[in-house]
Amino acid sequence: MSAAENKSQAQSAYKAFDAGDMGEVMRVMADDIEWVVPGNSTISGVYRGKEEVAGFFQTIAAKSFRTEPQHFIADGDHVVVLTRISADGQSADQADVLTFGPDGKITNFTAAADTAFQERVWGKR
Repeated sequence: MSAAENKSQAQSAYKAFDAGDMGEVMRVMADDIEWVVPGNSTISGVYRGKEEVAGFFQTIAAKSFRTEPQHFIADGDHVVVLTRISADGQSADQADVLTFGPDGKITNFTAAADTAFQERVWGKR
């Protein structure tokens, strides 16, 4: 798919996430997606496959997690999303890097996150 199509797919996924439409969010993910959360917080790690990602979503939802995308930047198979995240009454800036496969599904999601924020909200390992 083109960079523009990948960008549109990413924008749709973020809108679906904001609306709580997890079925639509999961639809745009590859079955074998890798979701990478950096750092040493209790939510840090690599989540593999839709089932593990869904479990991760449940964990962050418990702290009223929200993401407010500011910019979507597309180049080939990659879309970078500059976003403001909030959870548990705190907020931080984050950059999400989404990699798309040829079928238009997200194969990798890597968050360039404020790891200190994550540790404050979810605790350290």
